[in-house]
Amino acid sequence: MESTGTDEAGAPAAQPVAHRDWRKRVLLGGGLLVVVVVAYFVLAATIPRWWSQRVGDAVDGRLSTGLVLGLCLGVSCTLLPLMAAWVGLYRRRPWKVTLAWLALAVLLALPNLWTLGVVVGRGSGAHAGQRVMDVNAPWFRGATLAGVIVAVVAFVGFLFFTRRRNARPAKERAE
Repeated sequence: MESTGTDEAGAPAAQPVAHRDWRKRVLLGGGLLVVVVVAYFVLAATIPRWWSQRVGDAVDGRLSTGLVLGLCLGVSCTLLPLMAAWVGLYRRRPWKVTLAWLALAVLLALPNLWTLGVVVGRGSGAHAGQRVMDVNAPWFRGATLAGVIVAVVAFVGFLFFTRRRNARPAKERAE
């Protein structure tokens, strides 16, 4: 006999209620939370050490190299993420496109975020990174801060002139 979704009286048959296994979700969520917390502590201990070693190897104790590399990374790893975020948020786009632009902005900002983690971090990894940068990457942290400030001022100037240009009437722009 073929099932048509009706009972013997011709009324629609009751569909089984989808039972959600809350215990499974709670255990999965708790396990995910434990993994995220452990990953945070592992990364907080290793990333500052790793980053300071990479910067220290690149600078190799030279003041001028620390200055130039810090300025270049400070400017580029601030201005590019700000521009990527601006492109993603400037016009209404599908949320996936906006999320992709914002993810790109975070990815481009990682070197500055790692340097910030070394500078303001309170863990043993950050303190080890500070010592490595003190010896092997002099002037790098200060030059990075100067580059960040320059990039933020340049971006604010870009926004100011873009808004000002768009605020003028079309007749004035044509002249």
